[in-house]
Amino acid sequence: MSRKTAEQRKAEMVEIALDLSYRLGPDRWTTSDIAQAVGLSQAAVFKHFPRKADIWQAVAESLAGRLESQWQAALDQGGTPSERMERLVSAQLSTIHATPAIPAILFSRELHNDNEPLRQYFLGLVERFGGLLGKLVQEAQAAGQIKTDEPAKDVALLIMGLVQGLALRWSLSGRTFDIEKEGERLLGMMLRGLR
Repeated sequence: MSRKTAEQRKAEMVEIALDLSYRLGPDRWTTSDIAQAVGLSQAAVFKHFPRKADIWQAVAESLAGRLESQWQAALDQGGTPSERMERLVSAQLSTIHATPAIPAILFSRELHNDNEPLRQYFLGLVERFGGLLGKLVQEAQAAGQIKTDEPAKDVALLIMGLVQGLALRWSLSGRTFDIEKEGERLLGMMLRGLR
């Protein structure tokens, strides 16, 4: 059996941090929990991540990479602005479904009170998603698919609110419904109302 590289070990710890954030809560896991799950000493964890904040930064970068690659894949499929918007929202919800720790992390004390750089990083990620939505709303307005008397930024914020509210409800319900299908249904209803 070959030894894991430093990068492989760090990626493993990020996945464990995500799993612990989901199972225990983002504010409750410790570096000892990660060490135990990986089968290393806590000192070995600190060789890879000198501070817990460094683990959180790696978690944030991993989540950003997942989300942004899904966003790009959704947009690369082409189609009308409304179709691309629907796929973008679906990609966001699909990633949340595959990584159920995301809602807990976004509403955690770790993010809101204890780690300002992490909060700013996630805020930037949310703003990038909003920017993509805003651009698609503008394109949909130009194509006559959405009313032009509504500010594109406001429509994008409404769609983001739909996604965030749906993610929170899904998480609180214990993931008892299909978040992607519910998102598709609700976004379709919203877009019909904006025509």
